[in-house]
Order: sequence, then C-alpha cells, then structure tokens
Amino acid sequence: MVVLLLGTIWAADAAAESKADLLAALRQGGLVIYFRHSATDWTQDDNVRKAGDWTSCDGAEMRQLSDNGRDIARAIGKAMKAFGVPAGEIISSEYCRSAETARLFEMGEVRTTTEIMNLRSQDYVGGYDAAVKNARKHFTRPVPPGTNRIIVGHGNLMRATTGDYAGEAGAGVYRANPNAPIGFDQVGLVDPPDWQRLVKDF
Repeated sequence: MVVLLLGTIWAADAAAESKADLLAALRQGGLVIYFRHSATDWTQDDNVRKAGDWTSCDGAEMRQLSDNGRDIARAIGKAMKAFGVPAGEIISSEYCRSAETARLFEMGEVRTTTEIMNLRSQDYVGGYDAAVKNARKHFTRPVPPGTNRIIVGHGNLMRATTGDYAGEAGAGVYRANPNAPIGFDQVGLVDPPDWQRLVKDF
C-alpha cells in the first residue's frame, strides 16, 4: 500500500527521474529534501522586533503550527520511514514552526540555524543575497552516502534559493551538481495536497 501510494505522489519534471527512479534515489540517499514548514495558524502574526524573536513558540508573538499542521508533520515523518527514506543531517530554520515541523518528523536530531532564514527577517543575517547564499551552501555541499539531508524552512526562501515554491508542508528534492548554474538540480516536487492524502492513509 505504502509503495503504491508513493508512486502516486512523487512528481518529477520531464528532465528528472521517473517516479520509480525517484523512489530508488531517495532510498539510496545523497539528496537534499527541502520542506516548507507544515500548516500554520494564520490567525497569528509574526512580531519580530529584535534578533531571536522568531524562536518564540508563543502564538501571541509568532505564527505557530496548527493542530492539523502537527498531524501532517507526524504523518510525513511516518511516511518517510515507511518508504525507507534514510535521513542523515536534519537542519531547520530557528522559527518555532519550522523547528517543530522538523522534530515532529522524528527522523533524527534537529539542528536549528539562521543559515535557513525566513526572508522577512533577512536583514538580521546580512540581507537577501546573504540569506540565499547561506541556504544554497546546504544544497551544494556533499551529502554522505546512504543518507539524505533534510532541511525545513520557509516558502519565500525556497523560491529564492531554488526557483521552486511549495505550499505549507510541501517539499522539493534536489541533487548537488557542480556543473549546474546554481550548483544543484531539481529532482522532484511533492505538493501539499499529496501530503494531505498521505495523512488520510496513516
């Protein structure tokens, strides 16, 4: 059931691997999987007044995951483990909604860093260009064999760094390529509705 379901959700463009090849590649490792944080409570707003405010897990100060978003994150982690997708390094934005998403995957220890930054707070890390450069280095540096690097961040950073954009809980899959214009290639995308279908099956 799980393998058949995976074959329906992993989308690859014409230049990338077929769905079957993508599954094999994910199981083999060597890829970067960039997730936008899971679904949030949009009645809440971000109030960043100084560096570090984004780490708050108080919904009165920063937008947090919704209960549904937490369920989705747990289901994604369960799905990746069921699919046999190995996780090595797991890094996240310091924003509570991203760090919580990464931890709810339960794929391993999570390291938070300002190198994965919401562009609304880009001035705290040196501006737009610095924020993109900081993020891209995690796409271009080698991934240890037999693992995948999981990154959890924000949609605006995903767009600026990769040219792709996902809704909440969506993800892009990438492979380092020193000959590519930005140092890596897109392998495939997973859209949020696909994750929603996964939730219903777990």
